[in-house]
Amino acid sequence: MIKSIFDNTGTFILVGLFSLLFLLEMVSQLRRRTQPKIKRIVLNFILSLPAFALLRLLLIPAMVWLAGKNESWHAGLNYLYKAPAWVEGALAFILLDYTNYLWHILNHKWSLLWRFHLVHHIDLDLDVTTALRFHFGEIIGSVFFRGAAVLLTGASPLVVLVYEIVFEAATQFHHSNICLPLQLEQALSKLIVTPRMHGIHHSVFRNETDSNFSVIFSGWDRLHKTFRLHIPQHPITIGVPSYQNPQELTIGYLLKLPFTRIRKWGKKYEHRETKPKAED
Repeated sequence: MIKSIFDNTGTFILVGLFSLLFLLEMVSQLRRRTQPKIKRIVLNFILSLPAFALLRLLLIPAMVWLAGKNESWHAGLNYLYKAPAWVEGALAFILLDYTNYLWHILNHKWSLLWRFHLVHHIDLDLDVTTALRFHFGEIIGSVFFRGAAVLLTGASPLVVLVYEIVFEAATQFHHSNICLPLQLEQALSKLIVTPRMHGIHHSVFRNETDSNFSVIFSGWDRLHKTFRLHIPQHPITIGVPSYQNPQELTIGYLLKLPFTRIRKWGKKYEHRETKPKAED
């Protein structure tokens, strides 16, 4: 099932989407780049290799195996009620997305998890390649939380695999640096996470970083009052203020970063002093 759904169909979709977003970023750019493009692409791709290997060889098989156990044990929320299969699948899909909203918040609030998630956030530019830039330690940690979420929801193996493909596609989309028409993006953000919305999450100002945690559906941020819009994109500085030196952000440094002393955010960047203006 993993090979037929994720490897064959999913990979085709994700590679195609990545290529499309990559090209669109060159045609219509949302934020001005601050680093050489090729250098970042190489760094992010190399950094992604161990994380992607663990995603495919550990995380996805673990979640599918646990989803199979749901069917054997009749465990999880989906087995507490009777409904058509499509309703059960849709509800499990939505609940999986909610648990990933919570997982994202934990990655910011729990210092141990932040050590690994920090590698993703100190990218000094934000584009579709940032969607690949995760430390392999974060993938290992996610096995336990996301595996527990599969058991809790009672999701089937099919739902888990479909969700993972949509999850990865949404991650590529909202990290991309494409400039969509403002009215279109405002309409989309009522349902899903968009590039402008997620760009705010990667701001150097902490009160902006601590917002917009959703992955697919933006409603979780609205529900928990972590939703933030109307921050102009052009003045946004991407990254973490204490890690703004591009010369030190090498592959070796990023791999060992979680095991070093983590720098403080800096009081100057705890809160943006200027009032939010209309979206650009």
